[in-house]
This record gives sequence, structure tokens and C-alpha cells, in this order.
Amino acid sequence: MKSVTPDELPKLIGTEIGLTDWMLIDQDRVNVFAEVTEDHQFIHVDPEKAKLTPFGGPIAHGFLTLSLLSKFAETAGFTIKGAQMGVNYGFEKVRFLAPVKVGQQIRGRFVLKSIDEKRPGQYLFTYTVTVEIDGEDKPALIADWMGMQFIA
Repeated sequence: MKSVTPDELPKLIGTEIGLTDWMLIDQDRVNVFAEVTEDHQFIHVDPEKAKLTPFGGPIAHGFLTLSLLSKFAETAGFTIKGAQMGVNYGFEKVRFLAPVKVGQQIRGRFVLKSIDEKRPGQYLFTYTVTVEIDGEDKPALIADWMGMQFIA
């Protein structure tokens, strides 16, 4: 993960700060997510029944795709030099635009939308994150995601 000084932050606003590698969404990952969330809807976990839907096969849960933003932030995000910790602050907006079919690959594209120093050493960041699907024009999701970093 990249590290920047507080003085460098303003020039990053409006820029793409990171793009992740592609990640395969396979049936095992979808099944494990279904177990953890107790969401066993057939369009996710029953490939034979899912073939009969307009999707033509099983799709990932939208919340599975959303949950991968934390993983994506490990490589596409940044920290402020001297940061003690960062925490998830929530979302301004989340839109699921296209299904991720099992067997497809996704990646995250991060643009820094805004920075607000709430208190000295306490920075609230808002990122516009687009989760792209390999070979598709329409992204899986677009979200305005907020995170807080605390520096010493």
C-alpha cells in the first residue's frame, strides 16, 4: 500500500489512486459467502437451476462483490504517513449495475473523491470505487466509500 504525507493529499483529489489485479469469482467463493451470510438463493448456489434464468448460470451475491472492496483497498488504496489505524466509515452510495457470473474476473478502480480533516490528525476520505468485470462494458458496482485514518 502506498504511503503519502498530509501535504500531498490535496493534489490526489479527483485522481485515480489505484487499480487492482483481476480476481476470479469461482463457485467455491460464492458458496462460502452463502454459508457465512445464510443467503442460499438458487441463483448463487445451484448451477443447474441458475442455467434456466436470464443470467444463464450462477452469479455472485452483490454483497460478496461489495465485501471485496476491503481486499481491493489493500493494493489500490493508500495510507497517510504516521497513520495509527484506518477504519471503515460507510457508504454514501452503492449501486449494483451488472451481475458477476461465476467464472468471471473482477477488479477495483479507486478514485479519491474528497478528503475532510474532521479533527487534527483525523482524515475522512471518500473514494469512488468501480468494480469492473473482465470483458464487460458495464461495471458490477459503483460505490462512494468512506474511510477514516488517524495519525499520531
